[in-house]
Amino acid sequence: MMIGAICTQAQAQTNVTIYGRIDAGVDFQTGVALKDANGNLTGQTGSKMGASGNQWGTSMIGFKGVEDLGGGMSALFLLEAGFDATKGSLNGGALFNRRSYVGLNGGLGSVKLGKNLFIVNDVWYLDPTGQQWMGSASLVSGRNWPGADNVIEYQTPTWSGFNATVQTGLGEQAGSTTAGRKDGISLLYTNGDLELRGIYDVIRDTNGKYTNLYTASKDWILGGTYTVDKLKLFAGYENISAPNTLAPTDPNKLNHYWVGLNYTITPALTLIGAAYHSKLNNDAGSANLFLVGANYNLSKRTLLYASIGTVHNKGKANFGTEYDNPLPGHAQSGGYAGISHSF
Repeated sequence: MMIGAICTQAQAQTNVTIYGRIDAGVDFQTGVALKDANGNLTGQTGSKMGASGNQWGTSMIGFKGVEDLGGGMSALFLLEAGFDATKGSLNGGALFNRRSYVGLNGGLGSVKLGKNLFIVNDVWYLDPTGQQWMGSASLVSGRNWPGADNVIEYQTPTWSGFNATVQTGLGEQAGSTTAGRKDGISLLYTNGDLELRGIYDVIRDTNGKYTNLYTASKDWILGGTYTVDKLKLFAGYENISAPNTLAPTDPNKLNHYWVGLNYTITPALTLIGAAYHSKLNNDAGSANLFLVGANYNLSKRTLLYASIGTVHNKGKANFGTEYDNPLPGHAQSGGYAGISHSF
């Protein structure tokens, strides 16, 4: 009786929700650079077809809860694990590899402590694809996708359409407050059908330096969206720099531009079109990605999707449509189609 009373009281105080998404389909790529048994390039290319588990959106399962503390204050938590539905495996070694945080929310904003997606993931709102596997992360080798451990995050209330989020991921290394640390700020302004965003973030290596464009660098993004009836327009600019890159001939700056649109044909069918361009310094090359796709909602929870794209590399650049890259200076085409079900 006592245990039942305690459980009833807990349920009355805390609203807990289980949610998730399962995404699976088929995937193909042409012009994949082939390697020998030692992992060295052979100079040959081939096509690849396989199953896709996270191309449209990450498969995941999560638990979130909110407790009303009174006086406009609430406590919250979120636990979220990403996985590959085609293999039943986690995306990484951690159980809750996407998010695991606890926090407070009130009239002065919200504070979150734990693990979260890194703040640069806000580029999702500026990407015509919704940051599918082919999209705003393709021509920056996934720089827009990282998570962040040991997070302290604060988000302001929205004032006259303006909102800001500040985040730090502590490096936890003795003798240094910067080694392995991630910091960022995301600014948002909305006014009717117009949305503007600015993001600035830094990822430092284990020595507190910016030594690689894609893993330890400074990054800032500006962009916006504008909706006109059934048409939503997207535009963005990204600048990445790694001033402490060790080899003087390696690229240490990248400029990334994109434009795109979503067009709602019917309440169920949305067409997607996007173009992305990246240029590296130090004669490291450039690349263009062109993509078209469609989303068709069978219901509020079940979605059919398909996207195809092509990347054209110049010089030493070897960006791919997805995870298997072409040879430097070569083109590659690819695409995927599948089903996504949310619950």
